[in-house]
Amino acid sequence: MKGAVVQAVVDRVEDGDKEKKKKQRRRRSKQNSSTSASNSANEIRSDVSECLGNGRTSDHVTIPLKQHQIVLHPPYEHGMNKASNFPFSSLPTMHINEQENPEDVQSLENQHSLPCDPGRRVFANSCPESVACGESPGIFIRKDFPPHHIEGYARRKYFTPYWSMEATNDAIEKGEAFKALFRVNAHNRHEAYCKVDGVPTDVLIGGLAEQNKAVEGDIVVVKVDPLPLWTRMKGSAGTCTSSAPVDDFNFQLENNVIAGYNCKGKAKVDEVYLYGNDRSSLLPERGSRPEESVGESFHSGPIGQSIYDHVAGRYPLPSDSIQAGSSPEQNEVRLSVERLCAMINSFPSKRPTGRVVAIVERSPRRDAIVGFLNVKQWISYREFCRKDMRKNKNSSFSNHEHIQMTPIDPRFPKMVVLVRNLPDSIKKRLENGDETIEMELFAARIDEWDEESSAPQAVILNAFGRGCELQPQIEAILFQNAINSSEFSPESLSCLPHLPWEVPQEEFQTRRDLRNWCIFTIDPSTATDLDDALSVDKLSNGIYRVGIHIADVSHFVLPGTPLDEEAQSRSTSVYMSRRKLPMLPPLLSENVGSLNPGVERLAFSIFVDMNHAGDVVDRWIGRTVIRSCCKLSYEHAQDIIDGKFNLESVDILGNGRPQLHGHFEWFDVLRSVKDLLEISRILKERRFSDGALQLESSKVVILFDEYGVPYDSMHSERKESNFLVEEFMLLANRTAAEVISRAFPDSALLRRHPEPNLRKLREFEAFCSKHGLELDTSSSGQFQLSLEKIREKLKDDCILFNILMNYATKPMQLAAYFCSGELKDKENDWGHYGLAVPLYTHFTSPLRRYPDIVVHRTLAAAIEAEELLLKHRRMLNNFNRGDECRMKCFTGIYFDKDAAESYESREVLSAASMKHRIPCSELLTDVAAYCNERKLASRHVKDACDKLYMWALLKKKEILLSEARIMGLGPRFMSIYIHKLAVERRIYYDEVEGLMVEWLDATSTVVLTLCSNRRSLRRGSPGKCRALEDVALVIRPYDLKAELGAVGNSTNEGAAAQDVGVATHSSNESEIDPLVFPLTLRVLSTISVVLHAIGGDDGPIDIGARLYMSSYLC
Repeated sequence: MKGAVVQAVVDRVEDGDKEKKKKQRRRRSKQNSSTSASNSANEIRSDVSECLGNGRTSDHVTIPLKQHQIVLHPPYEHGMNKASNFPFSSLPTMHINEQENPEDVQSLENQHSLPCDPGRRVFANSCPESVACGESPGIFIRKDFPPHHIEGYARRKYFTPYWSMEATNDAIEKGEAFKALFRVNAHNRHEAYCKVDGVPTDVLIGGLAEQNKAVEGDIVVVKVDPLPLWTRMKGSAGTCTSSAPVDDFNFQLENNVIAGYNCKGKAKVDEVYLYGNDRSSLLPERGSRPEESVGESFHSGPIGQSIYDHVAGRYPLPSDSIQAGSSPEQNEVRLSVERLCAMINSFPSKRPTGRVVAIVERSPRRDAIVGFLNVKQWISYREFCRKDMRKNKNSSFSNHEHIQMTPIDPRFPKMVVLVRNLPDSIKKRLENGDETIEMELFAARIDEWDEESSAPQAVILNAFGRGCELQPQIEAILFQNAINSSEFSPESLSCLPHLPWEVPQEEFQTRRDLRNWCIFTIDPSTATDLDDALSVDKLSNGIYRVGIHIADVSHFVLPGTPLDEEAQSRSTSVYMSRRKLPMLPPLLSENVGSLNPGVERLAFSIFVDMNHAGDVVDRWIGRTVIRSCCKLSYEHAQDIIDGKFNLESVDILGNGRPQLHGHFEWFDVLRSVKDLLEISRILKERRFSDGALQLESSKVVILFDEYGVPYDSMHSERKESNFLVEEFMLLANRTAAEVISRAFPDSALLRRHPEPNLRKLREFEAFCSKHGLELDTSSSGQFQLSLEKIREKLKDDCILFNILMNYATKPMQLAAYFCSGELKDKENDWGHYGLAVPLYTHFTSPLRRYPDIVVHRTLAAAIEAEELLLKHRRMLNNFNRGDECRMKCFTGIYFDKDAAESYESREVLSAASMKHRIPCSELLTDVAAYCNERKLASRHVKDACDKLYMWALLKKKEILLSEARIMGLGPRFMSIYIHKLAVERRIYYDEVEGLMVEWLDATSTVVLTLCSNRRSLRRGSPGKCRALEDVALVIRPYDLKAELGAVGNSTNEGAAAQDVGVATHSSNESEIDPLVFPLTLRVLSTISVVLHAIGGDDGPIDIGARLYMSSYLC
């Protein structure tokens, strides 16, 4: 009876034609009855294993499984597309080659193999699903089978068992297997990459069988295949791949990072030169950059996802480094890595492949998956069962009924959720046939996934609301990245001082009193957490004394207290476009700890005496009490620099000017700003002469109306006032790093930035050379000089230069916190590539970064130890007063290593370390890793929110016309960069109804021609052609005026869709002219596109792009 019901469902779902379906059933029955009994489940599994194992099958094979037809199609050879072998002409780092058309890709991404119930009985889904290994390409089940009841099928294994812990450890010690971070290609989940430390090329894990149930972010053990099984490197000569690894990620995020923007608005001085993902949960197209993966640079997904990011991401952590030791195990590992590197160097066109043999650490993202429940088919199935099987009286849910869940992050597998485990409120809505459940976002965790299950089983944790609404999306973003958005605990709040608060009198006994100094802050106009201030004095000998004053947060956040534990747990403030989640309670971060003007505040100050050449001739570091006389915004400081804000204009400004506190006059503030500007220019010039690299470009800013609704976007660039503050923050961070590494060489929290990925750097260099742009990447300094020359050469095409600057960030690796003791024997790895300095840390933002608090404590311990040491030597009278500055072995400009390592120094450092609770090396390593993870998570949140608001903007406008540059081109699709939104998108034009595609290999050119017969003239899969409107918005020439008028009416009332950034040739949508057929496309050419919002209620949000065309044939 059950088989009859299932067959009836098949009939109805397919097309409702009863007679036709009967004939089809007869044909299937005959086909099944004629099949040899030798096609057993074991044979099927053998064929499937062979197919997934080597990536090849020669012919189309049909193998029956019970009564349901399973078709084996020739799968891809590690992403190789058999339809075309044309190379993709593109930016090398993008490796845009060939990929299946979007429908094919979508069908692959939507594949979900036969789900299993807890008894592992296989059941076919109602859409094409892979049978083996979850979502393996090439093995499809009929698409008319309801996926909601799991019964009556034999157990089978889809995955191989994991190695035992003993075998795993033994293999790692012998160098037979390697531990690595598992990263998934967001454009093709069947491709994953693992970065083995010390190996220049990522290991490809191709196929879900080889991935062996690993998911994005897992720490896995990988067994590398023998050389004959390695695949050809994407982008190498004579090959093209079906999954083009285009870095389709959020350039807006990159711009923010590279250009030095932080969420607060203050210059993010430590990240000015790097592609700044830090490790954590990953965002497609924005995450860290696994060496070769699609979103290898910050993210793998649509804009803002995080970036993926990261893009996604894990940078090389010190804990992953191979320490060169003398033990046999270490030697074995080192030799294995060297052998692998030698093979890669000997066969540069080959990429190593491998398989996952164990998971040593499961990704936290397993517990934070967001997606949609596919309930419509399940509801239809239940209704049919009630009618045809007379189950109306018993509507209870079977233990085996399940609903499929599709994650919004394409790197994660589709999952099954048992209906009986759903929350009661959801089950009640299901019983009532509420199909709107499918429009809502749900949070889930992977609960179980064993070898007999092709898909993981998940448990629903939370419901956010409709996917088309902003607030549920924001809540989902915070959940995905494990961001604590709750109120601060009563225990942590109890650690704060009561209001009104004043500086305790005992603090004046141990601190330098600077209340009468002209000290002021320069911050964004909306900033409320003011953690840095500046001062400057010109001494009689022509020396400038610059003061950098940082909020002394460590005075309030004591080690081991509930407040410290909560700050460490949050690790960083999280900034979104319209909201901030502070690391510390507002009472501290915006009041008693913030350097607000006109009130006494505790600070950590660094004074540097500099000459006109920028040389530091002396310095002093210590705790102080300050009173800021003024809160300047960046706009105020820029007006002072430009001469718009001067003594004559002060009275005219009236209420528009900042309030001045204390006995100071505006003359004092104006003179100080101008002196600081002069010094900052000298410092900047010296930094670049020393080899610093700055990848600076404009960023996109979303504009909101008074109700918080986005209505437009604009480009924003940093000005000289931003760079003024940045230079002194850089100087302070470098100084702090130098001091703490002297005093505590084994337990200093520092920040490193490795050299760029050499292969990607060479590819970017080759791309520039191909287009007549000379680029020298031999060092960071030469890189900077080359970019300056390119800027001059492209002065009439600033948009192209901004695009190139964004692409220049892709080879950059991630900056990371690390404990100095962890890399004690590798001091050459401590440096910061972008800043071109040997030591760097974070000291200047303790109100929003926990690592800065740790550095403050370490710095305080070093200062106290030095004072005790000086006091002891004064008592012994073994040096004169003039030598005292030279005896400051930690904070002074002279470093006496012997004195710092003396017995006396070690004793006082030990006492100070105990007093200030400085973490040991092992604990500090864990703190660094966690802070890296949280830092990247916060970046992903901002990235995702920026994408969300951009999506909302396009959804409100309906469509947006813009110009775009072609950055990658091939016979199947192109990659374009849209400067207006600073994003990269793909447009697929192969197998489109009525569109002929001609690829000219010799010139790397594509010609698109519109055909009047509306038939696809490209050979491809029958029935796979897409509609022309999916690829292009085609209007008639005589309707152009009306069409543009309609576009104008779709924009926000009273707000033109205008780009007010650096672009000068496309300031208004009405100036965007449509293209015409035949259309010839070349790399770097400019085209007109139409942007629109995708998803919301019916899937993940994204931004789509189509060609904007005009034709009489449409």
